[in-house]
Amino acid sequence: MDSPGTPTRAAAASGRSSVIDSIRGCTLSGVRIPREDLKKKITFPEYIRLAMREAIRAQDVDAAAVAQFYEAAHAQGAEPAEPPEFPLIVFINSKSGGRHGPELKARLQDLMGEEQVFDLLAVKPHEFVQYGLSCLEKFASLGDTCAKETREKLRVVVAGGDGTVGWVLGCLGELNRQDRLPVPPTGIIPLGTGNDLSRSFGWGGSFPFNWKSAIKRTLDKVARGPTTLLDSWHLLISTPAGEELEIPYSLKETEAVPLDEELEVEGELPEKVSCYQGVFYNYFSIGMDAQVAYGFHSLRNEKPYLAQGPISNKNRVRRTKSCFLEPS
Repeated sequence: MDSPGTPTRAAAASGRSSVIDSIRGCTLSGVRIPREDLKKKITFPEYIRLAMREAIRAQDVDAAAVAQFYEAAHAQGAEPAEPPEFPLIVFINSKSGGRHGPELKARLQDLMGEEQVFDLLAVKPHEFVQYGLSCLEKFASLGDTCAKETREKLRVVVAGGDGTVGWVLGCLGELNRQDRLPVPPTGIIPLGTGNDLSRSFGWGGSFPFNWKSAIKRTLDKVARGPTTLLDSWHLLISTPAGEELEIPYSLKETEAVPLDEELEVEGELPEKVSCYQGVFYNYFSIGMDAQVAYGFHSLRNEKPYLAQGPISNKNRVRRTKSCFLEPS
């Protein structure tokens, strides 16, 4: 799980905040899912896919190409497009899952519109929310019933570890504050090392060995599965100003705020502080387990050849923990 490291001064959870829908997994083992039937049920009409892609690329919902795709789809005599029964979009961290990341991305693109699969190395979730989803909402506001139904029924899949899932959920959670409802419920394809959030919601603790045959069932589970509410917590971290921190995507620098007067802090308070805030959904840790997670995160960034798959990653984390537990 991505970690900001051990806070140097004060870290305080500002309390329980809004909740966001998350899809709970259900068992469909042994059910055969025909590829073409699945693709038809989850794939957007072409003009919506292309317009969303262009809006994200141009970072402009009103880009000329976006308008052209809409006008072509609604030209006189054109038959109205039908919305998919279960519209899905996928965020995938292609660096996760070792060698499976790129292969899984290609498999997902084959099972739905290629433009509906977003590699987080190229498209960040907040860019999708700001431009891609806004494009869909704009079409709906113009009277496009296909876009309107697609937006209302949209569901999200995150293929990655706990840190990636939390990052995407945090960006989707902004829709609540912007009153852009509904917030799309989210399912998980576990590609990380711990996968605790995925395990908690019934999606499994590891990437399945027979994933090529299982991925269609997973997408069908996301499309049809029931939803449950997931609590979210806002986190504020204050550190002495000037200290450099390697922070995950889930944390953003914010304006300095005064510390809670009831908060006990050892030593003198710095004259100036830097503040970071974010959202977490599973757990936030300080101490040994946070240091283990941060150490593994740093190792993976510095020496990626040492962390090329979930199995080797889990073993490396276990060895790290045992080193911390050895008596001095």
